[in-house]
Amino acid sequence: MADHPALHEAAASGRPLICLYILDDVTPPLHPLGAAARWWLHGALADLRRNLEKQGGTLLTLSGSAEKLLPQLAKQTDAASVHWHHRLHERERALDDRIRQALEEQGSEVHAQWGTVLVDPESVQTKQGGFYKVCGSFWKALQTHAVSEPLETPSRLSFHAVPDSVLSDARLNEGSLCPQAPDWAVGFRKAWETGEAEGQEHLEDFLKNSVAGYPKGRDRVAEEGTSRLSPYLASGAVSPRQVWASLQKHGAHTEGPRIFLSELGWREFARYTLYHLPKLPFENLNPKFSGMQWRKSLADLKAWQRGQTGVPIVDAGMRQLWQTGWMHNRARMIVGSFLTKHLLIDWKEGEAWFRDTLVDADFANNAMNWQWVAGTGIEATPFFRVFNPTRQAEKFDPDGDYIRQWVPELRRLSGKALFEPWATGDEDLRRGGVVLGRNYPRPIVDLKDGRDRALQAFRTL
Repeated sequence: MADHPALHEAAASGRPLICLYILDDVTPPLHPLGAAARWWLHGALADLRRNLEKQGGTLLTLSGSAEKLLPQLAKQTDAASVHWHHRLHERERALDDRIRQALEEQGSEVHAQWGTVLVDPESVQTKQGGFYKVCGSFWKALQTHAVSEPLETPSRLSFHAVPDSVLSDARLNEGSLCPQAPDWAVGFRKAWETGEAEGQEHLEDFLKNSVAGYPKGRDRVAEEGTSRLSPYLASGAVSPRQVWASLQKHGAHTEGPRIFLSELGWREFARYTLYHLPKLPFENLNPKFSGMQWRKSLADLKAWQRGQTGVPIVDAGMRQLWQTGWMHNRARMIVGSFLTKHLLIDWKEGEAWFRDTLVDADFANNAMNWQWVAGTGIEATPFFRVFNPTRQAEKFDPDGDYIRQWVPELRRLSGKALFEPWATGDEDLRRGGVVLGRNYPRPIVDLKDGRDRALQAFRTL
């Protein structure tokens, strides 16, 4: 409810409000929400409803075609105006234009605000009037623009009651957003509390305890060195302008805040790119990769998804994702490189899995980061840069605590044996309680062979 321009503008009208959320699985402009994001949505809606009830209102949730339901609701309640935030993808914008036209034909005014980005993506242009394709140049240009101060929660809200009979057959069963049998979200509930207040607490705790050490702490996979704000940003519980303003007050010129602010800039660049290049989630932005011969191996893909690749740092990251709905950013880079380089599997498979299993699933960020790690994006790590999982583990999990936490069958191993159990003698493994192929898999790919195969495929482009 804080820094919500659409809510703020509607409240300023002085008219009573209907606060509405529509889950549109009928005509989704991109992809339906993944399972983990639905679990998060359940908590986010409940939190928003509680906050509205504190001011005497409520939240109406519907399920179905937004293009049909929103004009119907506006007509049945004689809405003078409808307020929302601009969306980014051209399909979303086209849908919103159709809804706008239907509403205006009925006599309702439509007001749209930029509420999910730092600035209007049309406002950041090159000297030639185009859009930036390099994040560094974009970020430098964006910082010359004024970022509006975040808005406070409106102090006084009045509400319009919607009778139960209105669109009764379209009411959202919010319980259906949560898993039933099996309940795979047990680990999610242990790891997260959804809601606006919790998001603000995460931001405050990070600024107080972690941001100074962020330049190094952000890469240490076993430590709490990152902000863990991503699901709150993805759901709108925290706005990017709130993060921006908090960092400015904290002292954005010092190294920790400055680097964290640049990560917020990367998030903004992802959304900017989605706005200007709508093929981002669906196609390689670098046309060179249109001829890439990706492998199709369902067995390897499933082993990766389940954290059963036989490469400990990769398995640790994938199991953390499955159990908590989140993965450390450094681990995301490692598992992404392993899938697209060592296994030579299309990044779209990884993007789809993350989209379904991340509580912070964000359409722009997810696609942008996968294209970055695969080397297929407009700004990307070179394809010939192949992360060595062992070296990554030794550097960013030097004591092996992350691996031991998420791959407990290896917890009695140490040193090289923990990072590369396949290179360790059978007797040493047995003393650590490990039998490869029995209680921990052998690697599904030889790391050197996988790297060579990827480089050979790249050379053929």
